[in-house]
Amino acid sequence: GAAMLIWPDGQFGTIGGGALEWEAAGTARHALADDRSLVTRQPLGPTLGQCCGGAVVLVTEVWTAERVAEVKDDTYLRRIEGTADAPLALKRAAARARSAGEPPTARLQSGWLLEPVAKPTRQLWLWGAGHVGRAIAAVMAPLPGLSITWIDLDPACFPDTIPDGVTALPAADPGALMRHAPRDADHLILTRSHDLDLALCHAALGHGFASCGLIGSATKWARFRSRLSALGHAPAAISRIACPIGDPSLGRDPQAIAVGVAVALLGGGKTNALKDRAI
Repeated sequence: GAAMLIWPDGQFGTIGGGALEWEAAGTARHALADDRSLVTRQPLGPTLGQCCGGAVVLVTEVWTAERVAEVKDDTYLRRIEGTADAPLALKRAAARARSAGEPPTARLQSGWLLEPVAKPTRQLWLWGAGHVGRAIAAVMAPLPGLSITWIDLDPACFPDTIPDGVTALPAADPGALMRHAPRDADHLILTRSHDLDLALCHAALGHGFASCGLIGSATKWARFRSRLSALGHAPAAISRIACPIGDPSLGRDPQAIAVGVAVALLGGGKTNALKDRAI
């Protein structure tokens, strides 16, 4: 089920690296030129000289925006090669996956490929497009299963190129967007305004979240706790917001903070798992 996306001058994802991946990327670019799908079977030792041995089956497909739009379900069964009808076992597996709501295991049989459609399983709302916000967007955007909504007051704060998987939303009133966030989203609040940071913390506590991190010092957080309490939030609810964020052992650079935050989120969604007395 490993997969990667290849285009003429780049790629995304990996099928394991090494000679296998190098050859697969070349095959994919030839397929783009020829506009054709194919299945190749490669022994890793005799053909590619890889000491791990074994063999792999590679499916190479050409995708267009129109073809992506045709995929409606969470399970995708299609013919890759040959003329045979879809195997009954794969049709039954696809039906079970749809009825049970669980993704199937990728299977290739009689020229037909059954595969789960990977969709974002986690939502990250990133508030602020300053140095740290940009670093976090760059670090987190390539991760699979993650969709990022990125908000800032000033459209000019966003980079010229927004990473794939990131939706940039300039907003004159960022706090008004909180109600549109999924209640199981993760939030990172990183704006240049303490007043806006406080308003977003207040909005997040009223709306609900999976995790919420606020960039700032221990002193800033002590003041915020007091002000959030005065706004009517219980201490147990306030303590769900992590501040500071990051990992102090990595340093205070924006990229170091981004790495620390990413590790914390990937380690279970608790942004307070690693903290940093950063900004």
